[in-house]
This record gives sequence, structure tokens and C-alpha cells, in this order.
Amino acid sequence: MNVIDNTIKRSSRMLALAGFASVAFGVIVLVKPGMSLIALLALFGAFTFVAGAFMLGAGLEHLAQRRTDWVPYVLGGLSGIAIGAVTFFRPGVTGIVLLYLIAAWAIVSGLYEVVAAFDLWDDTHESIWLGIAGVLSAAFGVLIAIYPASGALAILWLIGIWAVATGVAELVYAFRMHQTESQLKQTFEPHTAASS
Repeated sequence: MNVIDNTIKRSSRMLALAGFASVAFGVIVLVKPGMSLIALLALFGAFTFVAGAFMLGAGLEHLAQRRTDWVPYVLGGLSGIAIGAVTFFRPGVTGIVLLYLIAAWAIVSGLYEVVAAFDLWDDTHESIWLGIAGVLSAAFGVLIAIYPASGALAILWLIGIWAVATGVAELVYAFRMHQTESQLKQTFEPHTAASS
């Protein structure tokens, strides 16, 4: 079971939870585009804090197992927690600052997901889904940073689509990792029982 160990299984579960949080955030933004700035701030702060906490948990799990690929998870998680905390403790920020916070979170978390996907490539090629989520996230962040005044409704739609798309990619990655782990168990358990 060297290819997929318990660390990857646990961290994929945490990434799945982050994916669910991302999809939920995106759906709420898409369904309620007329929400106030304060409501959007609170929702975004909660989303980045929760997603960051799950990413940090995945990184600490990797660190506890003495894996070398813990750094992108921990740094991505800490950046999410920090951005979430800034959003909560400074709710009076203007809309443009919020957009730049969202852009920063998307770029930073996207880059760390791409790095994590490369780190995991030797263990499983399913990490491509994590890389896709990272590329989508970083591209979205760059787009928002370059064109922050594109219109509030257009920006909200982009935020919602980005959150749903990256969340789905993270969920696909977590699901594929679970499938791969189950297939390996089925493959190796009969051989283990037969050799006993």
C-alpha cells in the first residue's frame, strides 16, 4: 500500500470538505447575487477560513506522517485562515479591497494546489484534478486582479463560477483518490490472505 497511504486518504477527505465548502459558497453567490457587501464579506470570510482550516489539516497530517509534500498545504491553509480572519476583523473594507482579497486567496491557494499536485504526481496521477483546481483558481485570481472594475454582477458571477468549478475539481480529486484506494485494497487483500 506504498502508492496510496493513509495520509493521502485523510488529506483527500479534508480536500473534499474544502471542495464542498467551495461549491456551497459558489452556489450561494450564484443564487443570491444581490446580497449586500457585508453579507458577501461574511460569507467569503467563513469560506476562506473553513477551506484554509481543512487545507492546513491536510498539511499537518502530511507533516505528522513525515511526508515531504506538507509545505504547500500548510502555507495554503495558513493564507486562507489569515485572509478569512482579516475579512472578519475588518468588515468595513471597501468592495475593491474585497475583490483584491478574493484575487489574492485565489492566486495563493491555486499556486499551492498546483505545487501539491506536482508533489503528489509520483503517488498518483489523479492529482491532476488538484492541479486543474489550482490552475482555475490562479487564473480566476489574476483575472479579478487585472479587471477589478468589471461590474459588480459580472464579478459576482465569476466568483460563483470559480468557487463551484474549483470545488468540483477538488471533489473529483478526492473521489478518485478514494476509488484508487479501494481498488488497491481489493487487489492486495486477496494476496495477503492467500499468503497467510
